[in-house]
Amino acid sequence: MRLPGPDYPAPAKLNLFLHVVGRRADGYHLLQSAFALIDAADRLRFAVREDGAIRRVSELAGVPAESDLVVRAARLLQAETGTRLGADIEVEKNLPLGGGVGGGSSDAATTLLALNRLWGTGLDRAALQALGARLGADVPFFVFGRNAWVEGVGDRLTALDLPPAWYLVLVPPVAVPTAAVFAAPELTRDTEPLKMEDFSAHLAPGRFRNDLEPVVAAKYPPVREHLEWLAGQGGGRLTGSGACVFARFEDRASAEGALARLPGGMKGFVARGLEHHPLRDL
Repeated sequence: MRLPGPDYPAPAKLNLFLHVVGRRADGYHLLQSAFALIDAADRLRFAVREDGAIRRVSELAGVPAESDLVVRAARLLQAETGTRLGADIEVEKNLPLGGGVGGGSSDAATTLLALNRLWGTGLDRAALQALGARLGADVPFFVFGRNAWVEGVGDRLTALDLPPAWYLVLVPPVAVPTAAVFAAPELTRDTEPLKMEDFSAHLAPGRFRNDLEPVVAAKYPPVREHLEWLAGQGGGRLTGSGACVFARFEDRASAEGALARLPGGMKGFVARGLEHHPLRDL
């Protein structure tokens, strides 16, 4: 079913690095990361309902509507604002599930931003970020709407200016469960906290890395194989807890050239880095 009306994009993100710097008493991990928005995106459409019902009208394999973050986001906004309106929600899923690119969280953020406008509920960005934090650690970032230096449990966001870039993103044929990676006993959890001023977006090996990468590469051979191929092209990195891996390029032609060299059996796409979320002004 295709709903009428405009498309609302839900862009992906890449973790340009990801350090685990500690663990709280409640078990949540303390992180440092740089989140970069890219123009690969899911697309959502909404139709306002007068009867208050919230319905996802598109099928998504493996994700029941009742547990989908878009449905949960809509119901949370509805409950918090007391609106009597509802919505039909269509999700055009383009981003890989379990890929570490934030697809579900971005879908939830776009739902909050779009329905706040369509329902006329009038919450400001800070209030929407607070709602997003109740849905998932990455949702506030997508509501924030800027590339960001991320700390804490993903709740402390500082706007980060990044140079223009193009990315080759590879999609290994596995889905990596985030909880299992963070629970791995071999995970490094005491990386020294670093300063935003020291960060370079140029993915060079050294002080900035993804602490989850060795765990994921050991447990999921397809991820390791994709990283090894990127190493032969100049280097790459896992994003989030995976499974997607990526490399940064200065221009589109270089990224597309690397994509053209991709071996048979490997899949990927080229994406442009964004300065801000396309719905920043919504």
